[in-house]
Amino acid sequence: MRLVTHGDSAPSSVNRYLLPHEQQVIMVRRHPAVLLRPVAEVFGGLILAGLLSRWFGDQGGSGALVVVWWAWLLLLIRFVWKVAEWSVDYFVVTSKRMLLTTGLITRKVDMMPLGKVTDMSFQRSLLGRMLGYGEFVLESAGQDQALSRVNYIPYPETLYLEVCQMLFPGGNDSDD
Repeated sequence: MRLVTHGDSAPSSVNRYLLPHEQQVIMVRRHPAVLLRPVAEVFGGLILAGLLSRWFGDQGGSGALVVVWWAWLLLLIRFVWKVAEWSVDYFVVTSKRMLLTTGLITRKVDMMPLGKVTDMSFQRSLLGRMLGYGEFVLESAGQDQALSRVNYIPYPETLYLEVCQMLFPGGNDSDD
């Protein structure tokens, strides 16, 4: 299964980091589960703001009501920011290397050449298995690499097999 077909291309935010001789093989956005905590914070804050509004409303504290709802508005703005960041984060595997691009204002690109990967595994928590995401753990010979862990990867088994096939290409071996 190819996760990117030949007609697809990376968004311009990613495409600028691809070399002319590289062929894009896999490009995925991180799993939306990365947004679970910000979603929980917004809904938890909304419930708390509602309860505090009722309590302060009964007490006649209109100034406290303003503070409570401004605090919730800040949580909502933080959530919108996290969604915007998630929308520009991509994990890309080309014919030569793996890239993880992150960041909305400050762009960060982590990269590891495929030839440097000596070991690769993926891990899945119980929540990851239920929601369909995992974490890649990459190792290379020598020093620490910029790209060693990629979390919230969607359908990690499929990606793992695709990348392993690229790392260890199997020829048509025959016992002649």
